[in-house]
Amino acid sequence: MPQSSKPTYYSLLGLHPSASVMDIRRAYRELSKRYHPDTTDLPTAIATLKFQQINEAYATLSHPERRLSYDSKIGYSRFAVIQPPPDLNRPVSRHDWSKSAYLDPSDRPLSSGEIFALFMLVLTFVGCLILAIAIGLTRGEAAFQTHLLQPTPSVQQQINHVLQLITPIVIKN
Repeated sequence: MPQSSKPTYYSLLGLHPSASVMDIRRAYRELSKRYHPDTTDLPTAIATLKFQQINEAYATLSHPERRLSYDSKIGYSRFAVIQPPPDLNRPVSRHDWSKSAYLDPSDRPLSSGEIFALFMLVLTFVGCLILAIAIGLTRGEAAFQTHLLQPTPSVQQQINHVLQLITPIVIKN
């Protein structure tokens, strides 16, 4: 970060340039309470100047586009902060299972949550089987028969009428 005679907005708020929006807001609220001309013991001129600087810093840093512009102005880049770990391309070491109490990573006792989930699964399966058997016993053969609805006479007349109208058209073609 290039240094100038004027302090940066981040230093006014006592923050690092990588500070989050919440950190900026928290610092602003704390400093604005401390340096507000009506509530501070500092002389009015100094308190007013400091309060205006804090407000200007917060106005810039709380707005994402203005903050990005200000960061590039002071020479700070967010992309330099986020870097891959140095051992990213190193092969992953295998765990030595001989030091473990379990011989296989999948060979472990079930947790109480897993036992409860299995219990609920078995209970649901048994409940479905009992329900299917009860329906089969109470309904018997009627449970497996499908009932086709026969059209009423008025609907049958309408169907016959439409068929009579369509038949001559099909024959002509």
